[in-house]
Amino acid sequence: MARAGYARAFIGIVSAVVVLASTERPSFAAPNDGDTGLPVPRFVSLHADRVNLRTGPGDRYPIEWVLTRKEMPVEITGQLEHWRRIRDWEGTAGWVHERMLTGKRAVIVKGGVRQLFRQADPAAPVVARAEPGVIGRLLECRGAWCKVETGEVTGWMRRNDVWGVYPEESVP
Repeated sequence: MARAGYARAFIGIVSAVVVLASTERPSFAAPNDGDTGLPVPRFVSLHADRVNLRTGPGDRYPIEWVLTRKEMPVEITGQLEHWRRIRDWEGTAGWVHERMLTGKRAVIVKGGVRQLFRQADPAAPVVARAEPGVIGRLLECRGAWCKVETGEVTGWMRRNDVWGVYPEESVP
């Protein structure tokens, strides 16, 4: 009898450890996972002015950062049910609920002051200059160029001057 009790207790402890281990380390979705059918990684943008970045996929995980720039581009690097692991342009990473993200595409100017050209040509007239950190709506990308709208200005920027689009990605 005593051995059967110890065996049940041992199995119960092992089961609890397995459950705890599985909740502490979430499994990440594979590319093109069955949950959404969308590829991972992919770029999206923030849906709100205040987005809590958590240490894990759930409300019970602590908030590590609060992102405060609506429409800022982020990269989804993993997903688990309704939670998305994201990374921003500065490398800050964490988990957010899917409702805090939108599929609208945006880019952020990186490096120094960058020029927006009237056409996708470095010889074209410059229509504006953008400071690092400026967020623009991504309209399309062709080759080394992306068409971006920032406020009242629309122009073409070199793909390498922005973060939020992959090097070979085609954006209609």
